[in-house]
Amino acid sequence: MTRGVAGDAQLALLLDVAAAPKPGNVDRERDHHDLRFEQFLAGAVGARPGLDAAAAGAPVGEAFETAVAGMAERARDNTQFGALLLLTPLIRAAASADEVTRAAATDVTEATTVDDAVQFYRAFDHTDVGVADPPAELADLDVRRGADAIPAVRSRGLTLSAVVTAGAPTDGVADEWASGFERTFDAAASLCAGTAALPERIARTFLGLLAEAPDGHVAARHGSAVAERVRERAAALEDADRATIDAWADELVDRGINPGTTADITTAAVFVALSRGVRV
Repeated sequence: MTRGVAGDAQLALLLDVAAAPKPGNVDRERDHHDLRFEQFLAGAVGARPGLDAAAAGAPVGEAFETAVAGMAERARDNTQFGALLLLTPLIRAAASADEVTRAAATDVTEATTVDDAVQFYRAFDHTDVGVADPPAELADLDVRRGADAIPAVRSRGLTLSAVVTAGAPTDGVADEWASGFERTFDAAASLCAGTAALPERIARTFLGLLAEAPDGHVAARHGSAVAERVRERAAALEDADRATIDAWADELVDRGINPGTTADITTAAVFVALSRGVRV
């Protein structure tokens, strides 16, 4: 069971980047100028020890940092940080039951500790992560400080759940932790119900998620107005043909607009779908 759960998580990372088109993302047909398809493959391989650790019952923070360290070493960049932050508690939940559920995933996140939060901050020392500036009163907790922020984390007694959910609702990954992975499980249900080839279902699920809410990574890098325009365009193209979506995907890559948060949620949804019996 342990090997199967970790394998499903690694497969979810691989399937996400293999699906195309996912407008703005690196996929099997598109690279960004500073990030390539093969780096995502390497990141999925490098993350495997952390995925295995989560499946074996390691603390969430420890498993997450192990996964990020391996990802960064193999990919030599940040390829799947947010996806790993979603996958780690989902793996823990799936490893303890026949099927991962929102309730089980919430139990895992709510049981996280200050030590888990410490490991989370250490993960930021392994790779650069694009995040928005924190409020002035939380400057000592800026995740970009990495391990330097640990004394503040310990002095405030912050658990990993408290640290992560502080970013909700403007950060999509944080909002998933806060909401009990609502969008993840809704998207997984859509994947399970589909009949097209799985990569096509994944690409369409990504587009649907992008149409639902402005992408947090786009907002952090380009501003909320751009993120909203991307959302509106995705909504307009949900029923478009492949050529039209391909053209928009190329446009976003040319503009350097990468809806990475939406890809993270898509990856988590693929994992849940795989745990429920969906196969390639």
